Amino acid sequence: MAKRTTYRPQKRLTFIDIIKGNFLNRDEIKIHYRYFLLLFVLMMAMIYSNHLVNKKIKIVNALKEETEEYKSRNAYAQSKLIKVKMESELGKEVARDSLMTLENHPHKLLIKLDSTDAKAK
Repeated sequence: MAKRTTYRPQKRLTFIDIIKGNFLNRDEIKIHYRYFLLLFVLMMAMIYSNHLVNKKIKIVNALKEETEEYKSRNAYAQSKLIKVKMESELGKEVARDSLMTLENHPHKLLIKLDSTDAKAK
C-alpha cells in the first residue's frame, strides 16, 4: 500500500507565531532545519569573534594610555637631563675663567642727582 499524501492548507503565519516560535513546527521549516542550524552556528561564531575583538580593543586602549604616560615621563627626564648638562657646562666655563660663586649677594647702589647741583656747575 502506498502512502497517500493529502494537501492540507496551513494556517497563515502571523507575527505572534513568529514571536512564540510556532513557525518552527511548520512542515516547510522542518525540511530546512540544517540550514537554520548552520545560520545559528554562524551567528554564534560572529558574536564570539566580536566579543574577542572588543577585548582586544580594550587592551589596545590601555596600552595606548600607558604609552602616553611613558612618553611624558621620558620628556620630563630629558628636560631635567638637559638642565643638568647645561649646569655642568656652565660650571666648567666658570672654573676655566677662575670665577667663584658669591658668598653675599651684591648691593644695589642708587645715585640721585639734585637738580640744583646740576645747574650750579
